[in-house]
Amino acid sequence: MSSAEQPVRPRRRDRTHFLYIAVVVAVAIGILIGLVWPELGKELKPLGTGFVNLIKMMISPIIFCTIVLGVGSVAKAAKVGRVGTLAIGYFLVMSTVALIIGLIVGNIIHPGEGLHITPDAQAAGKELAGEPTSLVDFLLSIIPTTLVSAFTEGSVLQTLLVALLTGFAVQALGSKGEPILRGIGHLQRLVFRILSMIMWVAPIGAFGAIAAVVGETGVDALKSLAIIMIAFYITCLIFVFGILSSILWLVARMNILTLFRYLSREFLLILSTSSSEVALPRLIAKMEHLGVSKPVVGIAVPTGYSFNLDGTAIYLTMATLFIAEAMDKPLAVGEQFGLLLFMIIASKGAAGVTGAGLATLAGGLQSHRPELVDGVGLIVGIDRFMSEARSLTNFAGNSVATVLLGTWTGEFDRDKANRVLAGDDPFDESTLLDEHGNTRSGEDSPPAEPTPPAAPEPATR
Repeated sequence: MSSAEQPVRPRRRDRTHFLYIAVVVAVAIGILIGLVWPELGKELKPLGTGFVNLIKMMISPIIFCTIVLGVGSVAKAAKVGRVGTLAIGYFLVMSTVALIIGLIVGNIIHPGEGLHITPDAQAAGKELAGEPTSLVDFLLSIIPTTLVSAFTEGSVLQTLLVALLTGFAVQALGSKGEPILRGIGHLQRLVFRILSMIMWVAPIGAFGAIAAVVGETGVDALKSLAIIMIAFYITCLIFVFGILSSILWLVARMNILTLFRYLSREFLLILSTSSSEVALPRLIAKMEHLGVSKPVVGIAVPTGYSFNLDGTAIYLTMATLFIAEAMDKPLAVGEQFGLLLFMIIASKGAAGVTGAGLATLAGGLQSHRPELVDGVGLIVGIDRFMSEARSLTNFAGNSVATVLLGTWTGEFDRDKANRVLAGDDPFDESTLLDEHGNTRSGEDSPPAEPTPPAAPEPATR
C-alpha cells in the first residue's frame, strides 16, 4: 500500500469538553441555591456525597492494577526500591518545607488573636477529637485483615501494600507471570472505562456538594474567620508557585502553569467536590500519557496520596497556631514543631478524604495538648473552604512530584511531554488510557494490549 493510500487515523473529538462546562455551570447554580435557599442546599448534600463515593469505589482497583502492572513489568526489583526510596525521601523533605512555611506565616499574622470560644465550638471540638491514634496503631492499620479486605475497606495504604506484594510476586514468576500481567491489563481497561462512565455524573455531584456547603455556612459565618482562611490560601499559593514551581523548572525545565493547564479538569473536580481523591485515577492516567513511565507513576502517585500532604501540612500548622492564640494559650517554638510533626505522621493515608484534616487536627491536639481540643470547633464553619485549598495543594504537589521523580530516574519521555502539553497528542477521555497508537516511556512498560511475540530472550537461572 502506497503512502497516499494508507489510512489516516482521525483525531478523536473530545466530547467531554461539554461535560466540564456543565460542571462549571452546575457549581454556579449550586452556589446560588445555597445562598438563596440554604435549607434546600443542605438537602442536596447526598448528591455530592454519592458522587465522591462512586469515585472512591474505584480507587482500590485502580491503584492495584496500576502498581501491579508497574512493579510486575520491571526487570529488576532494585529499580522499584530506588524509585520508592527517592519518592519517600522527597515527600518527607517537601512536607517539612510546607510545615516550616506554615509556621512562619502563622507566627507573623497571629490569626487567632481577639477570638473567643463559644460553648457550641467547644462541643464540636470534643466530638471531632475522638480517640487518639498512636504511631504503632497507624503502622498496624496498614496490614489488612485478609488479602482482599483492603479492597472492601477502601484503605489506600492497605491496597498499596497488597499491590506491591502482588507486583513483586508476579515479577518473581518471570515469563510465567506474563499471562497474569495481561489479565490485569485488561482489568485496568475495564476499571477505567467504568470510571469514564461515572464522570458523566460529575455536574450533579458538583452541584449538590457546593449547594450544601454554601447552605450550611452562608456568607456571614465566614466574615469573622476571613483572616485565617485568606492567609491559608495565600500560603498555599506561595508554596505552589514559589517552591514547587521553582523546583519543577530547575529539575524538569517545565512551566508549572503549563502542567496545571493540562490538569485543569482535575483541578475543577477537586474544587467542586473538595476532595483530591476524585482526581487520583485521572492523575495516574494523565501522568502516564504525559510521558512518565508506568513503574514511576504506579509508585509515585498512590504513595504521594498517602505521604505527600503539602496542603495538609500547611493547614495543620496554621490551624494549630490559630486555635492556640484564640484560646490565649500560645505554643512555644519547640511545642509547635513537636506537636505538628506528630500530626503530619498521623495524617498519612487520610489525604483526599473530606474532613480528614479536621479530624487529624483534633486527634493530634487530643494526644499532645488536650486543653486546645475545644478550639477545633472554631474552624468547623470554614473547614470545608480550607479543605478545598488543602486538596488542591496536595494534588498540585503530587503532580509535580511525579514529573520530578520521572526526571530523576530517567523514566520521563520529554519529547512526548512536549507534544502532550502543546496539544499535539491529546488525552483520550473516553478510555482514560494511552492506547491509541501512543507509546509509553519506560523500557520495562508492558504493551497496552497483546502484541505478536518478540524474539525470545535466553533463559536465565
